[in-house]
Amino acid sequence: MFEKIDKPALKPLPVIRYEYAEWKKARVNIDYHIEFDRHYYSVPYQLRKEEVDVRYTDSTVEILFKNKRVASYPRSCKKGGFTTCREHMPKSHQQYLEWTPSRIIKWAEKNGPHTGRIVTGIMESRLHPEQGFRACMGIMRLGKRYSPQRLENACARAVAIKSYSYKSVESILKKGMDKLLLQSEQTEKEPIDHNNIRGKTYFQEPLNI
Repeated sequence: MFEKIDKPALKPLPVIRYEYAEWKKARVNIDYHIEFDRHYYSVPYQLRKEEVDVRYTDSTVEILFKNKRVASYPRSCKKGGFTTCREHMPKSHQQYLEWTPSRIIKWAEKNGPHTGRIVTGIMESRLHPEQGFRACMGIMRLGKRYSPQRLENACARAVAIKSYSYKSVESILKKGMDKLLLQSEQTEKEPIDHNNIRGKTYFQEPLNI
């Protein structure tokens, strides 16, 4: 019976061995990444804030939306790392792919140390550094609109008030607050010269007896 009925109906064994998989739900963050096992994987940016299904095995991570697979990656063990697909990024982010955080910081520091600190602060405040690239580029363009020195002064004031954002630096420049001296830069008042005030020549070193 096996030879006549069962064996002819058998199909070849799968090429890939069966791999046990588990499922979980995840919410897409505003940076179009989902978090799984403390690593971040991208999905198409149009799915921001949507709930997706994550199918994961020891070697792969698959992401599905409404039962349709939208991304698949080799599973990463890098905690806090990002796995990002270029096609998932908005065009406004894709143009910055050739840039890295360290490259942008070095570029900003050429304008001045405070400009570098603002750019660093902007990227450190984002979950994903690419989110801060656009603001950093905008800050550097302010140097062309106003002047590199005014930009550096505005960034110095923004650092002093711990306001690391493009809007803050732009507001300082628009209001001309970059032209005002910071309190730490205020010149000291001239010493008082009066007959009743004894100078250093009045005092003598005590004699050693």
